[in-house]
Amino acid sequence: MGLLERIGSPADVRALTPADVEQLAREIRAFLVESVSRTGGHLGPNLGVVELTIAMHRVFESPADTFVFDTGHQSYVHKLLTGRQDFSQLRRRGGISGYPSRGESEHDVVENSHASTALSWADGIAKANELQGRGDRSVVAVIGDGALTGGMAWEALNNIADGQDRRLVIVVNDNGRSYDPTIGGLAHHLDTLRTTQGYESVLSWGKRTLRRSGLPGRAAYDALHGLKKGIKDVVAPQGMFEDLGIKYVGPVDGHDEPAVERAMRRARAYGGPVIVHVITEKGRGYTPAEQDIADRFHAVGQIHPETGLPLAPSRFEWTSVFADEIVRIGRRRPDVVAITAAMLQPVGLAPFAAEFPGRVFDVGIAEQHAATSAAGMAFGGLHPVVALYATFLNRAFDQVLMDVALHRAGVTFVLDRAGLTGADGASHNGMWDMAMLGVVPGLRLAAPRDEATLRTALREAVDVDDAPTVVRYPKGAMGEAIDAVDEVDGVDVLTRTGAGERSVLLVAVGAMATTALETADMLAAHGLRATVVDPRWVLPVAPGLVKLVGEHDHVVTIEDGVVDGGVGSAVAQRAREAGISTPVQAFGIPRAFLDHATREQLVGTLRLGPADITRDVLRALGER
Repeated sequence: MGLLERIGSPADVRALTPADVEQLAREIRAFLVESVSRTGGHLGPNLGVVELTIAMHRVFESPADTFVFDTGHQSYVHKLLTGRQDFSQLRRRGGISGYPSRGESEHDVVENSHASTALSWADGIAKANELQGRGDRSVVAVIGDGALTGGMAWEALNNIADGQDRRLVIVVNDNGRSYDPTIGGLAHHLDTLRTTQGYESVLSWGKRTLRRSGLPGRAAYDALHGLKKGIKDVVAPQGMFEDLGIKYVGPVDGHDEPAVERAMRRARAYGGPVIVHVITEKGRGYTPAEQDIADRFHAVGQIHPETGLPLAPSRFEWTSVFADEIVRIGRRRPDVVAITAAMLQPVGLAPFAAEFPGRVFDVGIAEQHAATSAAGMAFGGLHPVVALYATFLNRAFDQVLMDVALHRAGVTFVLDRAGLTGADGASHNGMWDMAMLGVVPGLRLAAPRDEATLRTALREAVDVDDAPTVVRYPKGAMGEAIDAVDEVDGVDVLTRTGAGERSVLLVAVGAMATTALETADMLAAHGLRATVVDPRWVLPVAPGLVKLVGEHDHVVTIEDGVVDGGVGSAVAQRAREAGISTPVQAFGIPRAFLDHATREQLVGTLRLGPADITRDVLRALGER
């Protein structure tokens, strides 16, 4: 029986000998490689924080001391040390979440896996501890250097510095990466901290040099004062943090557990806000991850544990089509530039960056800045394409509304992972975008159904120079091409089937086109005439679509976004305004947070499959 199997709580971790700790770290890394290679998940980030997490649990006493993980994808080791060692169903329905989860353990606090939020959470918890007399409790926030590029983190630091008696420890897990290498001024600052001799060492060298110089006392004093002032911000750039009023400890080798433990104990004893700067290596201890410069092991599917190669061949994906088409557009349009928020590879901008390196801007985890900076670029004569995961655009809604739309800026937002993404849980489902963006004046939103319509939508989007445009598509593999059989006032007709007297119009939104086509066949089998249309540009509702609504007895909209305020709601409203009384039955995602599961499982639970939709439509028509 190994050491890991005997760990049931953090108290067991604190009871280990130093030799036991080394053995435990080896066992945890072996466990992570073996388990995550079978299920998929965030492998690289967790291999990098093994010693760090062990040290945290040896110094602090969770849950009395609160641990907050920024983003949370590096919490697997924390789960193992708090009694959760069944990873057989990781990120699957009924299994443990890939992020902290209050439903799993009292040791988990923050479930939101959007980055740069942990310091604000920690500030709030520390203030609550202070006001409620829990002065003996500490709050420990773990934030990566990538997440520190987000403006919200700096807003929090500004406030944390104001609470000198609050027991708050900020662990900066510095591995030089988020999804991609960390960029910006902070990254350069942390590089200096990693590579420059310490202030005290250089100061000692300066003192020795001055003594040998033979300068008289006052001159030597003045020279020493000048030396201190001159080297402070060069060789001791931790002053940036300490000038805020936050004590700095480090940098510390994050894979030297005793050293990390000593730094943590110093921070805990200080009794006020402290930054512990820990240098780690993403993917530590797993050769394929250590040697991979593209960071493919940040998150993996099922892989061969020895080689790190995928078990199943990758299929042609939506992201790949975008990656190819944006390069084609860039060759034709020198004014088109691309913006990413620390996710150059995942959103498909790497080929564009390779061909047009001066036309790509990685702003770090700063979606708000990305949107407003894009508005500025549009004002300056460029056409920015801002590529994000759909769930992360939520963070920049005000900027889309007030900086882009209000100023009629020609900015294109490309939303990857739109709709149900499944395994990453509530905060990663890209289901909010259409309902949220539907209130933005002038905004136009396209939901392509296949490769050809995605390419067309992108070309059409960048041709709009007086309003924001959005192109959204789902995660994963792309289905077969779906050709239109007709077009009515700019609306694609995908099929007309059935021969009954009563007619049903099915409005397919993007990737739900296949579902709509299968539903139409089922309705036809029940004696109904069914027409499936795809407006492609779903917001605002096209006049041609409103006309088609008036020509049918019943309308069904099928979307993979929140149904309240979504496309179906917009279609119904436009029809009412046109004096059309045809009932509109909207199918989509309820206004709820969805637990982690596969996309197929969620579709079944939400009754968004063809059979369930058919039954509900027949019931509404009184056919069953």
